Amino acid sequence: MARTQTKESRLAVRLTAEQRERIDQAAAAEGRTVTDFAIAALSERAGHVLADRRIFPVGSAQWERFVELLDQPVRSLPRLAELLARDPGWAE
Repeated sequence: MARTQTKESRLAVRLTAEQRERIDQAAAAEGRTVTDFAIAALSERAGHVLADRRIFPVGSAQWERFVELLDQPVRSLPRLAELLARDPGWAE
């Protein structure tokens, strides 16, 4: 038996009549409810937007340079260590 997730949040949007008609037609074409269609479309788009901020394609030369930089020994940066050790003030 499939387990359903409890949906705890609601999203309301305002649409033009043309937007609503187009969405209704698309949902019907896929045999889905408008809610299921909207959730799938929004989730897919959100995945693409977030992936664009987490995945950065690079060429082989760029990748080799990146790996080269990662393989370098760690440098001591006393001023950075001092800065990171400070109380940020906003963390209260």
